[in-house]
Amino acid sequence: MTHGRVLCLLSLVLAVRLDAQSVTGYSPRSAATERSAEAAAIGRPDPAKASAHSKVLSDGPHVSGTPGQERTRDYVIQQMKAMGLETEVRAYDVWMPHVVQAHVWRVSPSAKELSLAEGPVAGDPTSAKYAETPPINGYGAAGDVTGDVVYVNYGLIEDYATLDSLGVHVKGKIVLARYGRSFRGIKAREAERHGAAALLIYSDPQDDGFVRGDVYPEGPMRPAQGIQRGSVMNGDGDPSTPGYASRAGAPRIPVEQMDVLHIPVVPIGYGNAAELLRGVRGTAIPQAWQGGMAFRYHVGPGPVKARVQVVTDVATKPFKTIWDTFGIVRGTELPDELVIIGAHRDAWGPGAADNVSGTVSVLESARAVAEQMRAGWKPRRTILFATWDAEEWGLIGSTEYVEDDTLRLLKGGVAYFNQDVAAQGAAFGGGGSPSLRPMLRDIAAMVPSPDGSGASVYANWRKASRVADGQEPSMGDPGGGSDFAGFYNHLGIPIAEWGFGGSGGVYHSVYDSYAWMAKFGDKDFKYHATAARIGAAMVMRAANAEILPYDYVEYARAMGRYLGAIDAAARSKRWVMTSAPLAEAIGRMESAAQGFAGARDAALASGISAPAAARSNAALLQVERALTRPEGLRTRPWFRNLIYAADENNGYANMVFPSVNEAIRANDNDLAQRELADLIGRFDAATKALDAARRALEP
Repeated sequence: MTHGRVLCLLSLVLAVRLDAQSVTGYSPRSAATERSAEAAAIGRPDPAKASAHSKVLSDGPHVSGTPGQERTRDYVIQQMKAMGLETEVRAYDVWMPHVVQAHVWRVSPSAKELSLAEGPVAGDPTSAKYAETPPINGYGAAGDVTGDVVYVNYGLIEDYATLDSLGVHVKGKIVLARYGRSFRGIKAREAERHGAAALLIYSDPQDDGFVRGDVYPEGPMRPAQGIQRGSVMNGDGDPSTPGYASRAGAPRIPVEQMDVLHIPVVPIGYGNAAELLRGVRGTAIPQAWQGGMAFRYHVGPGPVKARVQVVTDVATKPFKTIWDTFGIVRGTELPDELVIIGAHRDAWGPGAADNVSGTVSVLESARAVAEQMRAGWKPRRTILFATWDAEEWGLIGSTEYVEDDTLRLLKGGVAYFNQDVAAQGAAFGGGGSPSLRPMLRDIAAMVPSPDGSGASVYANWRKASRVADGQEPSMGDPGGGSDFAGFYNHLGIPIAEWGFGGSGGVYHSVYDSYAWMAKFGDKDFKYHATAARIGAAMVMRAANAEILPYDYVEYARAMGRYLGAIDAAARSKRWVMTSAPLAEAIGRMESAAQGFAGARDAALASGISAPAAARSNAALLQVERALTRPEGLRTRPWFRNLIYAADENNGYANMVFPSVNEAIRANDNDLAQRELADLIGRFDAATKALDAARRALEP
């Protein structure tokens, strides 16, 4: 889509949006100025530049701790400097052993070493140009073990319960699990807990291979040799510095105290999985365990035996230096208040989708804002355009930054916007803190859809979601699993994320390349540019608001929708426990939010003094901080947020009100009651912060 076409569509969209449209947190006069500036910035991201960035950044593997990743650091900093931005690079030394060699053999019957390399494919020069990344499951242990093969389906907690019921045990065995349904670290944790000697994880064709569509290079899905690399660490941040930054000279805990695995874990393709699983017999599988390969699966154990060997540099070079980069726009009035947009820069291979696409979105949103500043726009607050290192190993780069700058972020962190797989298709989705969802919807309504329909991103999102009038498309909750975790789950800073998705099977493989993206993901890089258009407007909106543009009415109403699950769980256990007191506390928060919104709009309409705005904003920053607990969850102290967290037994699934719901799952009635009372107190503290924000604005 040409720039002229973008600007034409933008004018059509804005003809409606600018007609007497208010902007939350802005006076009527400043709202019109802000919308005009945002509209100009929305028109600046360029698909051609996005394509050029992608081609350079995905030109070869760039695993954290390697020279390839140093190259991406230097490129991003060079681009930020060329935009005229102030830049910063932060280095952290983290415990990150790399796999040097990984081998898998079928020992019997008919001994054979499996070829774990993915190898080049026709039409994808990147797959042939560079030595590919070894088959890595980061933070799996070194080892050399042999044992009978046992198939454990997805390797979930409930799968091991099924094995127990079948009389099958995995102690000393080589466990074979398929990817999906939970985070790979949970699969590894459960395999180790049940005594497995090693874990092999493969991508079944039923999940992202030929059962789903044509495989690469003919189609977008995973070929038989395709490998899904990835970390199996279940913590966040450098395991040698739990809870504090891994700066040079920081104290380190010994390896035996680190929360890391002690068994080898190796990812393999379904072609290699078939070499093992085809010959497994023993116990018959439950029907739901059958995958997509053309033979009947069995549980085992045996008669197939396998040997797994993983060699790492843990004895010679366990520590690696990682680098976070920042492009900085200093705020003119409130430089200590921070609006941050970030994307992780590391990948397991070329990483065109995951996460060069996010990095490109951040670069193009930075360029749009820089050019808008040259046109005269100035932000009240400081904006940081960040790229994180080592996200793939356990959110390490962003976590170390958050732990490094905790006091600064707690005092002035306004919002964090995350770009993780910003574009690999045409289906828009978004989510994050309920307090920021209205702002994301409003900005999506300003941005033209790149499909050429003449509609906005928001209009097409509604159409695809098939929502009724008066309702909104569903949005994801910030449970965990990406770089927003340190900001939201640890500190309670509101976050938002968005992107364009689509079908594909090259996740964490050597085939996540520019060639794949240009053929199947985002042919003209229009969706990359559109993600950046949203990003530019989001940071501008948050950075320049007179009153911080949170919506705590929507927040409270979102909380109210989660109460039924608590009551249902209590009834199922025949507990005398009800969510009614929590519902009342949430109701008090909603009433306070409505009162604040009215006072805010009245004050902005009539004129507001800088001291009053400062007092109100200071109180608003404490609303979601109040819903955290300094000592964190009982199961995971690093997770302080009591509203959303990743499920500790799944990793990908979100858990709402985790302190209460984890107690319910543990069948501890007394603890559940105490956690409910504590949560009520947190909501009342958030309500007090809203009341303080309102009082600051009243005459």
